[in-house]
Amino acid sequence: MITETLGTGYPDTQLYIGGAWHCGSGKIAIIAPATGQLIGHCAVAVAADIDKAVAASSSGFRVWSTTPAHDRAVVLRRAADILESRIQTVAAHISIEQGKPLQEAEAEVRYSAEVLRWNAGEAERIYGRVIPPRQSGERLMVLPEPIGPVLALTPWNFPIYQPVAKIAPALAAGCSVIVKPSEETPAGAAALTRALHDAGLPPGALNMVFGNPEEISNHLISSPTIRKVSFTGSVAVGRQIATKAGQALKKATLELGGHAPVIVCPDADPEMTAKLCAEQKFRNAGQVCVSASRFIVHRSILVQFTNAFAEVAKTRAIGPLINARRVAAVEELVRDAVNHGATLIAGVEKGASPGFHFAPAVLSNVPPAAKIMQEEPFGPVAAICVYDDLEQALDIANSVPFGLAAYAFTNSSDAAERLIDGLEAGMVLINSFGAMYPETPFGGIKDSGFGSENGSEGVEGYLCPKYAALTRLPGQKGIAARA
Repeated sequence: MITETLGTGYPDTQLYIGGAWHCGSGKIAIIAPATGQLIGHCAVAVAADIDKAVAASSSGFRVWSTTPAHDRAVVLRRAADILESRIQTVAAHISIEQGKPLQEAEAEVRYSAEVLRWNAGEAERIYGRVIPPRQSGERLMVLPEPIGPVLALTPWNFPIYQPVAKIAPALAAGCSVIVKPSEETPAGAAALTRALHDAGLPPGALNMVFGNPEEISNHLISSPTIRKVSFTGSVAVGRQIATKAGQALKKATLELGGHAPVIVCPDADPEMTAKLCAEQKFRNAGQVCVSASRFIVHRSILVQFTNAFAEVAKTRAIGPLINARRVAAVEELVRDAVNHGATLIAGVEKGASPGFHFAPAVLSNVPPAAKIMQEEPFGPVAAICVYDDLEQALDIANSVPFGLAAYAFTNSSDAAERLIDGLEAGMVLINSFGAMYPETPFGGIKDSGFGSENGSEGVEGYLCPKYAALTRLPGQKGIAARA
């Protein structure tokens, strides 16, 4: 099960295999980003544990894939209710292990429950189709079937949402799942697993393991039982996962890095837009794959926008970064930008408190040669640059190999249409940062990966179309019905 440790209220996390909790073969220390102190432990799976998870997922798939869609939906909805009833405890654990403010953690839990409910409805909307026949006595059909046991690999920045974004659609489709969440933030995924267990999910339909990421992914991707891999993480690791999945002829969904541009047109309100941009930039301390990173602002409103952005940065309270490596990486990007001629107008302070804190930073007049214009910062640093015409802004926005999310602010319908057509990203949002919901597809292009989560596209990724033809031969009166 999940047991409290060190009097913090934070739970130790065990493995979950075949409907039961297991101690594993070792422990990984969990460090609180806010303090740098030990708060608990996470169980470690070795090869024998992973093999048990594979066997459990195989038997779980046989049961869950034949469970009627309505009954699958009932379990998912019940799990959503259970999760919401535990929101204060689960959010507190997420806040401790990941460092985000409690309010953000509560919002993540609520959204995760919403994802479960949406996919419950999708389970009941998995339709096939009938194709018009070419001759009499013929019936042609396409029947969607679950692809099989799935491996889900998730990162640390959203400890419960990242797992549910993969687990919920897979379960809705009738697949079983082995999830390997981040060992740095295990309690969020454990809380989701516990909610599904308590909701009546059959043993083996969901299994959760922790340990050495490379060893686990290699072991599971090579297993003939696993039929799909869904990964969220860095581009470098995503390439490795894609290669391994390709060699094993496994279907893969990859949600990789982003470096989202924000084009601010001259007709946008500079101060209001800057405040919206700053609030979005510093959510989760900038550790969000769709976080706005490059602010491309028209010269006529640059000063007003920059000043308003800096004011928010100077007063915005944020949580710590996940570990010391992230602090060092963000510091280096800021240092490099300044060395290339950018101006630091807000930040940089680590903070007087212990832990991995980094104050919100704003860089203005950032030149194209600065690393931060090409590399995803994944931290609370905003890079502001200037443009003179819309085509120039689009060139800057599309100059990176990423294509996850892109944003723009304008009052012109003509400009909005040009931006939607011209921005190279899987998701383009005009005048908003919040139009991403469980019912809308989430995914990128270029180095940001392929495939989608959420929306009907998310469930489709866990289905395979089976073509079936039923033909009545000459003289046949029909095919006998099953008893």
